Amino acid sequence: MVERAVADVLRAARERAGTDDVPVNRMRAGDVSTYELAELLSPSLFGDERVVVLEAAAEAGKEAVAVIAAAAADVPQGIVLVVVHSGGGRAKALAGELQSLGAVVHPCARITKAGERVDFVRKEFRALRVKADEETVTALLDAVGSDLREIASACSQLVSDTAGQVDAAAVRRYHSGKAEVKGFDVADKAVAGDVAGATEALRWAMMRGEPLVVLADALAEAIHAIGRVAPLSGDPYRLAAQLGMPPWRVQKTQKQARRWSRESVASAMKVVATLNADVKGAAADADYALESAVRKVAELAGGR
Repeated sequence: MVERAVADVLRAARERAGTDDVPVNRMRAGDVSTYELAELLSPSLFGDERVVVLEAAAEAGKEAVAVIAAAAADVPQGIVLVVVHSGGGRAKALAGELQSLGAVVHPCARITKAGERVDFVRKEFRALRVKADEETVTALLDAVGSDLREIASACSQLVSDTAGQVDAAAVRRYHSGKAEVKGFDVADKAVAGDVAGATEALRWAMMRGEPLVVLADALAEAIHAIGRVAPLSGDPYRLAAQLGMPPWRVQKTQKQARRWSRESVASAMKVVATLNADVKGAAADADYALESAVRKVAELAGGR
């Protein structure tokens, strides 16, 4: 998010300059001196645009903070000063001081929760003038993972490659080789009690070189989701906020949970907990351990 905000500022500077050849100087805010900053902020003879990016300003010391604040109070024409600040840290007051000087704020709140990533994907598609439903958004997150740069890139690529006709099928088609998609395919079959289908999907995924840890994590996530959803009842949209899950996934998990009892969920939890250690080195044969766990989970779902 921070890099995107900085990139937006650079893009605007280049548009104003009418050229991509705009000098950019980056340095840690805590390392800046009065002399260095004065030199970086000195206007060119021809009034050319220049961008100066001061990073990690929240951790800057008192001297550096004073230098930055003084410079921000009188930025020469043609110079863009970008101060990257977390809003906290020992130089917390600098953020407020820069705002009082009229700084333009580009919010870059850290995204850590599943719901926040869902909102991020929606905003990405909205910026690209594409409306994506919840199934599409979740399929993309399952396929790409949690890295925001990869998510943004995937959104842009999908819109470009499909001429804006983006749906869940398109996501799966374009990301069919991604580990997480295959992992959730295996997990869905396992928690549905499809022993043959789950083991076949697992073997195919393993042949494609999907990481065992990712496949194991997908199985564990499916079991934990059932464990969270099963004791609850009600409208998926109401439960979604409580669980931090998309409504369509709550609805899907509610259907899966019908096959499961409290005892079978508890047994499956033990299976995936053991599997987590097995695929990280505890088992002599991690491939066998994974297939055995998938079979056990599918059998538990089938009431065997």
